[in-house]
Amino acid sequence: MHGEHSFSWLALIPGLEHAPTHVVHSIFITLLLLVTMTIARMSLSSATRAGDGVLIPASTMTYRNFFEIIAERLYVLVESVMGQHDAKIYYPFIGTLFVYIFTANFISLIPGFSPPTDNLNTTLALGAFVFIYYNIIGIKVNGFVNHLKHFMGPVIGLAPLIFVIEVISHLIRPFSLALRLKWNIAGDHIVLGAFEGISQYVLPVPFLALGSFVAFIQAFVFCLMTMVYISMSTAHDH
Repeated sequence: MHGEHSFSWLALIPGLEHAPTHVVHSIFITLLLLVTMTIARMSLSSATRAGDGVLIPASTMTYRNFFEIIAERLYVLVESVMGQHDAKIYYPFIGTLFVYIFTANFISLIPGFSPPTDNLNTTLALGAFVFIYYNIIGIKVNGFVNHLKHFMGPVIGLAPLIFVIEVISHLIRPFSLALRLKWNIAGDHIVLGAFEGISQYVLPVPFLALGSFVAFIQAFVFCLMTMVYISMSTAHDH
């Protein structure tokens, strides 16, 4: 696939030169986010101790403030889609998913890195993860029997037919999520690479801005569909 043959700085690390690019970059992004989270937690803990248990916001833009703004805006987005009650419950999952996908998309704008999300293996894993998650949540919230009723529709006579259609529809969802994300990011990566090949200065700049926008939009769409699936799975009245 496209991302497998791109040059990667990480491939210069001994032992990683023959590893699949999308796997190496996925691990790198995961470690990067874990380090970022640790630093943010330490900064938050330090600020709380300095304020005798009360978190005092900094007067200037700091590392902590930057991520607080992102987290706050993301929470408002989740709340607008899922409602106040569900946002409190599912925000950690949606937020983690968004940050990972956005970072994985955005890293392609840095020379020497390719997005793991332009590889179908990565996006299928994300789609399968979402599929498993919202079904488990649906069973947890409504019980196994009531969760199955979501697949049967309101008309008893049509229940067998509706069940088959719904099962197929649900099985298609992870593939739909995976293919949409993979091809949009792969396409953006190819376009950016083509213009960088023509000229490494000035010309690619508008496409870098477009790439940033695509990275955000695709992470947003993936998480939006995830929120819709969770809401449908946890609905009580069908």
